[in-house]
Amino acid sequence: MRKMEQIKSEKEILEILSNLPSCSKSNEEEAILRQGNLLKPPGSLGQLEDIAIFLAGWNVKKLEDIKTAQAIIFAGNHGVCNQSVNPFPQEVTFQMVETFREGKAAINRICELNDINLNVIPINLERPTRDITLGRAMDMDEFIEAFNIGIQAISSDFDLVCLGEMGIGNTTISSALSYHFFRGNIKYWVGPGTGADSAQQLKKMKVIEKALRVNRPNMTRPLNALHSIGGREQAAICGAVLASRYLSIPVILDGFVCTAAVLPLVMENREILDHCLIGHCSKEPGHNDLVKRLGKEPILNLEMALGEGSGAALSVQIIKAALKCHSEMSTFEEAGVSGKF
Repeated sequence: MRKMEQIKSEKEILEILSNLPSCSKSNEEEAILRQGNLLKPPGSLGQLEDIAIFLAGWNVKKLEDIKTAQAIIFAGNHGVCNQSVNPFPQEVTFQMVETFREGKAAINRICELNDINLNVIPINLERPTRDITLGRAMDMDEFIEAFNIGIQAISSDFDLVCLGEMGIGNTTISSALSYHFFRGNIKYWVGPGTGADSAQQLKKMKVIEKALRVNRPNMTRPLNALHSIGGREQAAICGAVLASRYLSIPVILDGFVCTAAVLPLVMENREILDHCLIGHCSKEPGHNDLVKRLGKEPILNLEMALGEGSGAALSVQIIKAALKCHSEMSTFEEAGVSGKF
């Protein structure tokens, strides 16, 4: 079992980002050639073909190669909840972590169905990040600690990683990150989250605008946003994404929160998500546009907005179907069919 070494500074993160492992182009080309010879009209399996080629590039060539699919939920609490941006109290984060551990949540059932191991990692829930309307969410030590928790959650024993999150208030953080990097109309990035009404959504917008004014001097480069207006679970997600890339493990990101979490890394190096797929398109406003800006196509669109890695884990069934078709379908020659469609 191998793991990426823990980082000690932002500088180390940037150094790793500047020298990322790439996929195997020869494996991709081999997969493209096989897709062209399988017993079907070219392109008729649509996105399943793209998924199979993507996975082949990261050394997953057949269903049997996925011996260990691992889902990881990082949980954190947020000081911005002091601004009444969320309809539920932060105790819910604690309670949901226990629910996951007791096997009673949607993610438990989905992981069971798809033969996915589940690991739930709460990060200092009793100590929320600081209120981003007053200053930085985390100091550097807190940020590095959370980032390293994400790194250490990833092992070379994993063949596929699904990332999820839990944290009351973290859709406000996700909207703040999205608005910081892409601007536009702030209304476009702010949604109901766990059920915020229109008044609470308006409050979210004002809170985010204030947080960006306060923290803008701290965000001289993209990575700074992760500890200035981010959260512990967002930092851990970034650590897990970076460690997975370091070990060449394909990753499935969940919905809006997971996708927004990685923006600071993306803005430092657009290639950081080359080993990532988006599990589903969240119902949370702005997520569809966000994934398009990242050049991604979500695997599923079921109008889900639950979080907890549910969309990422659910998409594993599609991934397994893509691999099974890719590796076990007959070619024209094997089937004795005289010509292609």
